[in-house]
Amino acid sequence: MIAAMHHPISVPSLRRLPLYLRLLEAWRAEGREQVSCTHLADALGFDPTQVRKDLAAAGASGRPKVGYELKTLRDCLAGFLGWDNPGEAFLVGAGPLGQALLAYEGFAARGMSIVAVFDPDPGRVGGSVGGKPVLPLAKLANLAARMHVRLGVLAVPADAAAEAGRAMAEAGLQGIWNFAPVRLDLGPLVVVEHVDLAQSLAVLSHRLAELPQPSEIT
Repeated sequence: MIAAMHHPISVPSLRRLPLYLRLLEAWRAEGREQVSCTHLADALGFDPTQVRKDLAAAGASGRPKVGYELKTLRDCLAGFLGWDNPGEAFLVGAGPLGQALLAYEGFAARGMSIVAVFDPDPGRVGGSVGGKPVLPLAKLANLAARMHVRLGVLAVPADAAAEAGRAMAEAGLQGIWNFAPVRLDLGPLVVVEHVDLAQSLAVLSHRLAELPQPSEIT
């Protein structure tokens, strides 16, 4: 069954929920109807006890020796993450990275719809990306208030990130997904999630360097 009460959840647990959800959706497409914590743990290389705690924190509780009804568990996790109710977002940054993010169709499936594009660079304003006009940053506050948008995606160069981030916060955006290579502190009323591509590349490069070279493999 699925419990109605949600418990406090840690950030590491929260980051694991999309992994479970993606796997559940793949298994559902294959026709599976039941799943257990052990199934999820084995597929993802996690500890079954940790999986059980993560699912419980999201409001799910399985039946002993039976596990979870797959569709119900999938719906529970999607609902907990807010992915079943698409939210509108503003994109700030119409450069190559912003264009790539705008073109990514997976956001719609995960509850986010980019409805307007802004850029602090006057040279980009007036153009169009993904069929959406590029608006000046000065219009962000008015549109945020009119459209009741709370979420923003920041994809500008490092030298423009601080100013753009402040403008987003002052416009009333309460959540900022920051792809700019700058750490932002916009106060306690604004949630900033930093996506640091350099950190990910550093981890990848270091782990790659630890592997034996193809010529060393016999």
